[in-house]
Amino acid sequence: MKDLTTDDATIEWLGVRYKTILTPEDSGGSMSIVDSLSPVWSGPPRHIHHNEDETFVMISGTCKVWIEGIETIAGPGESIFIPRGKEHGFKVTGDEPSRHLVILTPGGFEGFFQDMADGKFQIPEDMPAVEVSATKHKMTFTGPPLD
Repeated sequence: MKDLTTDDATIEWLGVRYKTILTPEDSGGSMSIVDSLSPVWSGPPRHIHHNEDETFVMISGTCKVWIEGIETIAGPGESIFIPRGKEHGFKVTGDEPSRHLVILTPGGFEGFFQDMADGKFQIPEDMPAVEVSATKHKMTFTGPPLD
């Protein structure tokens, strides 16, 4: 896999680098795959995807993944499946960034990451704008990031 730090197609939001490596157009809408590089201690607020199942395939680093009250630690070579409609969040732990693939079925949610990068939105300062895009992409924020 290419290094996300040097790829022109890579976008960045809040220190996380994203590159869509399979678009919904490439899959007839059935899925998308995003290559993500997240710094240590990063992670989104808890949220729910109402339209997509989400699968994390860990390449490097370690993440604490919380799904409706159950915490799991995932490292290289492991996968985590998050069914649509389940409240969840994750936080990068350990001493190195986490590189993971995010597989979204069906595809389309990767547009949220593009919206965030384009707007250079900050959390919590720009939450109203972030929530507009979240609503457009059928996601609801439900709580703070993981501790």
